[in-house]
Amino acid sequence: MVYKIRSVPVELCIWNSLFKRMKLHPNDKQYYSNLTRGYEGEVQFDALTEKLNCDCYLLQDLLLQTNNTTFQIDSLLITGNQLYIFEVKNYEGDYHYEQDKFFKKPQYEINNPLHQIGRSESLLRQLLFKHGISLQIKAFVVFINPEFTLYQVPQDNRIILPTQLNRLIKQLNASSSKLTKQHKNLANKLVSLHLEESPFSQLPSYTYETLRKGMICCKCSSFTLHVEGKEVVCITCQQRETIITSVLRSVDEFRLLFPECKITTRLIHEWCGVIESKKRISRILDKHLVKVGVKRWVYYK
Repeated sequence: MVYKIRSVPVELCIWNSLFKRMKLHPNDKQYYSNLTRGYEGEVQFDALTEKLNCDCYLLQDLLLQTNNTTFQIDSLLITGNQLYIFEVKNYEGDYHYEQDKFFKKPQYEINNPLHQIGRSESLLRQLLFKHGISLQIKAFVVFINPEFTLYQVPQDNRIILPTQLNRLIKQLNASSSKLTKQHKNLANKLVSLHLEESPFSQLPSYTYETLRKGMICCKCSSFTLHVEGKEVVCITCQQRETIITSVLRSVDEFRLLFPECKITTRLIHEWCGVIESKKRISRILDKHLVKVGVKRWVYYK
């Protein structure tokens, strides 16, 4: 069973918004693309692990710390006999392995994912030891993309290639080990140790003034919206959404981008753009948010 579910990382949500509202540097575009592809690969692996029917707890996307060192685990599986940790890579194209190094053909070196999973395994073992937990750990790098090819594959049983994924699930399902209360306590402990804020986030610099204003279509991400009665309609794809839903969605996006800023009618009116009446914005905020202060000092939580 899935004991901790994966959610879209806050960093990726911010990048999704910035991609629509500002011109990104080519290096930022590449980082955003890699971040997106990484998350998509993790979601694909989540779909694969839905086929698990063995007695287990699955914890998705753990961010942990031990000895002042932070590490991330894409997926952790608790079974009766041991723990499995999976580092998911959504690489596409031709790669080769040579002298403990990974290269994207023809000769572009990338970080060795085996080193990464080895580090995570070591740190997890240290963390468990600190809490008096002793379980065998097996660590794997999972290459999820069917368009991935690795030449000169190292004789390392920590690598799971795309053609081996279904076999992995079958092998795990063949396990007859049973979970106990101790395993549930372990799952609870790891979830309680999960860090919400990642120190690895990388965001470009931006300000309110530099971002494009306006509501964004919830379907096609276009800015070509106009108001028809109580709805906002997208000219590009004809998607319809109530004004209330559109405004509250825009408020959520504003909060995400500017968590330190106070929500005011003036700011949200300017941020939404397409809603002409400030009073309409004010009524929506009054009804759906918590009002703080009076008169010109009013803001919303």
